[in-house]
Amino acid sequence: MRETIRIIGIDPGLRRTGWGVVESSGNMLRFVASGTVRSDDKADLARRLCQLHDGLSEVLGVHDPVEAAVEATFVNKDATATLKLGQARGVAMLVPAQAGLPVAEYAPNAVKKAVIGVGHGEKRQIHMMVKVLMPRAVFDSDDAADALAIAICHAHHRSSVSVRLAAMT
Repeated sequence: MRETIRIIGIDPGLRRTGWGVVESSGNMLRFVASGTVRSDDKADLARRLCQLHDGLSEVLGVHDPVEAAVEATFVNKDATATLKLGQARGVAMLVPAQAGLPVAEYAPNAVKKAVIGVGHGEKRQIHMMVKVLMPRAVFDSDDAADALAIAICHAHHRSSVSVRLAAMT
């Protein structure tokens, strides 16, 4: 009998942090839930980070995942935006770590390759493949769809990640 693992994928962002929860059992994937945690763009940075923290904490409490995956930050030309994204990503990694979950990180190209088969692709291709892989999946934003893709990527790679983590301890 295969063990069923509940995974949360998180697509960090300061305005919107997407999340998606899937269950993985062998090669089978099942959609559980997805959504978006939003921060108040009129609030100061510290308050917005608290909003993301509280929202993600609530999601973990409701859906009880046992592993987490977060998309790695890409660097863009706007240093201020990159720094803010990095801070939101820190919250996205902190919340599951505080809950005792192992947290894996995946580059955007690795997520695309796991979901659509190539490292470069458009968002609509990713969203379409998420629906193909999990026909019952629903998402309220592009960020939630991306988070499901991150969870799918982790489901495909989790055994090699577990081996690497075990070797580090």
